[in-house]
Amino acid sequence: MAPRRTRPPQPLAPHGIPGHLVEFVEALRRQGISVGPSETVDAGQVMATLGLGNREVLREGLACAVLRRPDHRDTYDVLFDLYFPAALGAKTVLADDDTEEGLPPEDIEALRSALVDMLADNDDVADLDERLAAMIAQIVEAYGRYNSSRGPSYSSYQALKSMSLDDLEGRLLAGLLAPYGEEPTPTQEQIAKALAAQRIAQLRRMVEAETKRRTAEQLGREHVQTYGVPQLAENVEFLRASGEQLRQMRRVVAPLARTLATRLAARRRRSRAGEIDLRKTLRKSMSTGGVPIDVVLKKPHPARPELVVLCDVSGSVAGFSHFTLLLVHALRQQFSRVRIFAFIDTTDEVTELFGPDADLAVAVQRITREAGVYTRDGHSDYGHAFVSFLNDFPNVLSPRSSLLVLGDGRNNYRNPETELLSHMVNASRHAHWLNPEPRHLWGSGDSAVPRYEDVITMHECRSAKQLASVIDALLPV
Repeated sequence: MAPRRTRPPQPLAPHGIPGHLVEFVEALRRQGISVGPSETVDAGQVMATLGLGNREVLREGLACAVLRRPDHRDTYDVLFDLYFPAALGAKTVLADDDTEEGLPPEDIEALRSALVDMLADNDDVADLDERLAAMIAQIVEAYGRYNSSRGPSYSSYQALKSMSLDDLEGRLLAGLLAPYGEEPTPTQEQIAKALAAQRIAQLRRMVEAETKRRTAEQLGREHVQTYGVPQLAENVEFLRASGEQLRQMRRVVAPLARTLATRLAARRRRSRAGEIDLRKTLRKSMSTGGVPIDVVLKKPHPARPELVVLCDVSGSVAGFSHFTLLLVHALRQQFSRVRIFAFIDTTDEVTELFGPDADLAVAVQRITREAGVYTRDGHSDYGHAFVSFLNDFPNVLSPRSSLLVLGDGRNNYRNPETELLSHMVNASRHAHWLNPEPRHLWGSGDSAVPRYEDVITMHECRSAKQLASVIDALLPV
């Protein structure tokens, strides 16, 4: 069998410092972080002013130059570590006079004990000297290295498993409580537990960063960028988002709503030029001999339609529906009235849960607990949801209404009741369906989307960014 090829050593900045900075900016853009030419120039000035001597100072300086939103910081930090690594190759940063105190990588128990001592004796992991970085590098090199089909690589899971973080946290907690004697107060215990959890989390992040650094050296930065860089919250697909990612996505609702409201206000300003008011124009022309020099325009009355939201809150699309409801709630002032209906197999109104002062995170959780959104087997049934909507709320839709349906259209092979949906569309001024599934999956399996597409305009909304773009286009002017 032919020997595996390892990636030959590559220079860190083959195109010089300016070219390296441009590559870093392009990597940020590929991840969805908007960095314009002016920000790039600012970043260059930051590098020229701060120099490369202090890596953390450079990190903060470049962040000030290229970042516009705080929720982009995690992605920025990972890319910064890839393009401005703390070291090249296996770290050997211990001074020569300290080598007798160095710990062999195979002695994992000694490493754990040394880590506990370091973490317990220092207030912040970030303030520790280079010995901690060297120790983490030893652990990653000794216990995180493995051979993949593409050559040597590194696993943060293996390295963290060897460290036994749960046991490490317990020993660290005992060390933090030791100064308080045998009976620490409840407050002291809470503070010690919080500090232990915080320092272990910092330690985990340092191990993951070291693993990505070594993997990038072996397999290239592009490989790590594909698999190891966290996506921006607005780019995460709703149907693949974890619980933590959904929580991060909810935090971008307010910025998205402000952006959409600003765009809508600009569109309304541009559309204010109405029709000519003939009566006022002729009256004003009397002062100029009947010549209409100054034309008077009618003041437009921008339509603020009623919005009716019909959303599937079943488990498969709950995250998407909840996020969209939060965004709609943030934009409620753009409509004369907003009414919200939820369903799994039966429709019920939940508008009262989304009052102006409501805790939105609590409101979306109350839907499935308090609203009558299922009366059958609890599986999605769009057809029966349409039936119950028209039976229980027959007068909701009107020529002033805009209907917005949220869901993936997966009907569990039941009657889709497209005739009823068509009736709802015809009763509304506008009607749109937002679908979180990728377009290439529409119609597969139990999806009734092709039949629904015949009667209503459907939009793909896989991520918060895509959803905001669609809603921006649909907002009334």
